Amino acid sequence: MRRKRIKIKYLCDISKLFPISVGDWIDLAVPFDVVLRKERYEKIPLGIAMELPKGYEAHIVPRSSTFERYGVIQVNGVGIIDNSYNGDDDEWYFPCITLKEMVVIPKGTRICQFRIVKKQPLIIFDWVEKLNNKNRGGFGSTGI
Repeated sequence: MRRKRIKIKYLCDISKLFPISVGDWIDLAVPFDVVLRKERYEKIPLGIAMELPKGYEAHIVPRSSTFERYGVIQVNGVGIIDNSYNGDDDEWYFPCITLKEMVVIPKGTRICQFRIVKKQPLIIFDWVEKLNNKNRGGFGSTGI
């Protein structure tokens, strides 16, 4: 498989990013100690800016241990960064809140992760009266 080259600018002194050998997600760490207070919205800077390839976007989500360790949840569910957000000062952030009274996240803590995916193709909706398919049933399940 041919690798994509991505330009990355480090905006502060943080560990360099490298693709991982197992899995598709790449961890992002906090560039300095972060103090979060209960139920206050914060945008944690991630210390990087990137120029994603045309036709691609990044999806940022919490690591699976982020809530368990810090009580932190991402406020928008998933962060989407498209390839037009590519200026020298277009820093990536992790928007979050904590449900604990006060949390200190030490510098270098891997707080979230991202992956690069192809953008949705241009689509056209064809309006119809019927889809003429069998109803599957269920919501959020396989209907079994």
